Amino acid sequence: MTWLSPAPAPMNQTWIEFLPPTLRAKLNGRYTLQTILSNTGWLFADRVLRMGVGLVVGVWFARYVGPEQFGLFNYAIAFVSLFGTFASLGLDSIVIRDIVRDPTCTNETLGTAFVLKLISGIVVLILTVTTISCVRPGNDLTLWLVGIVAAGTIFQAFDTIDFWFQSQVKSKYTVFAKNITFVPITLLKIVLIQRQAPLIAFAWLGLVEIMLGAASLLVVYQKNQQTISVWRASLSRAKSLLNDSWALVLCGAAIFIQARIDQVMLGQMVGDAEVGQYSVAMRLIEFFGFVPMIIQSSVAPTITQAKAKGEALYHQSLLNVYRLMMVLFLAVAIPICLFAEPIVVFLYGPEYKAAGVLLSLFAIRLFFTNFGVARSLFITNENLFKYSMIAAIAGSLINIFLNYLLIPHYASVGSIWATIISFLVTTFVMDVFFKGTRANLRLMLKAIVTPWNLLSEIR
Repeated sequence: MTWLSPAPAPMNQTWIEFLPPTLRAKLNGRYTLQTILSNTGWLFADRVLRMGVGLVVGVWFARYVGPEQFGLFNYAIAFVSLFGTFASLGLDSIVIRDIVRDPTCTNETLGTAFVLKLISGIVVLILTVTTISCVRPGNDLTLWLVGIVAAGTIFQAFDTIDFWFQSQVKSKYTVFAKNITFVPITLLKIVLIQRQAPLIAFAWLGLVEIMLGAASLLVVYQKNQQTISVWRASLSRAKSLLNDSWALVLCGAAIFIQARIDQVMLGQMVGDAEVGQYSVAMRLIEFFGFVPMIIQSSVAPTITQAKAKGEALYHQSLLNVYRLMMVLFLAVAIPICLFAEPIVVFLYGPEYKAAGVLLSLFAIRLFFTNFGVARSLFITNENLFKYSMIAAIAGSLINIFLNYLLIPHYASVGSIWATIISFLVTTFVMDVFFKGTRANLRLMLKAIVTPWNLLSEIR
């Protein structure tokens, strides 16, 4: 993720899980374990590189601009993200699934997806700029920052090329293409910091990175004997894609709003400096967020196989995954709670000392993040995507309401508690009211009080 591009909405299901069992069996010879592991390795290496380098340069950048401008920069990104979640239209997994199911329609599917994403990107740009003009009238710097960040959503239409590489299990090409631009752009960010460039320059550089990333995808696509000139769009295919993706759009948007609305509301109700402190704590805690995702992806096939063999084995496997998430939470959260302030001051400097308290509270949020990611295994295997959408929407509404109540009195601390409570509702409380999820709720609660039993299972 770059500083400029909005983070993608969390999507807990992969494209292979959308395929019927008969088609999965046919693909066994094509998608061998070695191929899948190699593909996963490239994605993991890309994530580690970007997060590691991003953290180092991000710390440098935050120190350079100070809490207020750092907060404004993150406010602009969060503001665009609220609209930008709709730019993807939830097409990622759907497009890849359709390409695998029917390769003869690849060009039509890719072409239609590209046009849909391009149109949605333009709409997002217009809506975002119009809205920020009303929310912060007369603030030219904020308007320009939001406009530049929003412009990046248009070029994200070229991520459609990545769908083809994913369908062929060739993610190394997209990793290569994007890192060709990521490395030099990162070096240029360092140069801008040393030259004491204005804040707007970093926003423009972020947009350039997205544009060059799109161009690099085009090059590697052609190197694989493919060309977008043969893509074609059709109304019937557009209707089919949108009919399948609408639930994913709403679910992804709700999850993202739940995770990001706090920065926007803090900026409006308290000020950009408060957003700067909040963003520092959030970025540090997000550094640990990819580990549960990797675990979830790794164990997903095992959980699916366990369900096919019987409910008892399936439930025991889920229980052990939840126990692992609990152990991971304790291993990460306890040190963070104990040393949050020294960590923040050491990395970001005394200007960001207030973020230390926020970081310790964010560590509590890791508990719900870990269980939410692991819970997606149950949601996927039970095909409860509509329920997941309802839970995510409920969590978002609760988060907005609690932020509105707590921010005026407790600022960032109140915002974090609002998010924690909303995640509690989404991950645990909602399961009480739905018969199909109560058994899984009991497994999660059992894992919370028996995490160390995981050791006996390993033996």
